[in-house]
Amino acid sequence: MSFKKLNPHLLERLEYHSITEPSSFQKQSIPVVKSGANVYCTVPKDSGKTTTLILTTLQKLKCKAAGNAPRAVVVVENKEKVLELYDKFFEYTKYTDVRLYASYKELHIDIQKSEIFEGIDVLITTPTTLHKLFLLNGVSTSQLKICSIDDGDFLIQKSDYTAMITVAQSIMKCQYVIYSEKMHPKLQRFEDYFMERASHVKL
Repeated sequence: MSFKKLNPHLLERLEYHSITEPSSFQKQSIPVVKSGANVYCTVPKDSGKTTTLILTTLQKLKCKAAGNAPRAVVVVENKEKVLELYDKFFEYTKYTDVRLYASYKELHIDIQKSEIFEGIDVLITTPTTLHKLFLLNGVSTSQLKICSIDDGDFLIQKSDYTAMITVAQSIMKCQYVIYSEKMHPKLQRFEDYFMERASHVKL
């Protein structure tokens, strides 16, 4: 598998970043994620996990804005990770109308609600903040297509784990993809809640 089957805009951005060939992990994972299956991606650091997440998310959205409610949610550990991933996403959404939004607990929840209401495509947030937005009707999942979790090892923490399960049970239907370095038993148990019939990609 090469990058050739990706959206032309993504190919342009990959070329700009001098990325010409997929990593071993990307060769395995991108077709599986593109298939629409729930996927556990368990691989070491520096395997191309984050780039894979960005590419498959934007591929799913056809690199275009649509509607007002988010069509993709990306879950990370904390504010630092939210802002870091926002910047990485922006490198691939340049020159498109895709609307990114960074959400974290340090930003007042009412501000988040009003800004999300104006219309976004990709919501980058933490489990507990996403849960709070749900409780306050601050985000709609009516158009949600994919929910990805970056470096998901942090989800073994009780508050994040519980928030993720609660949020997932409130979402009617979407694809879930978890990227982590290890397959912790607690992550495996997500199959009982929202990762039904998940595929596994390992290196």
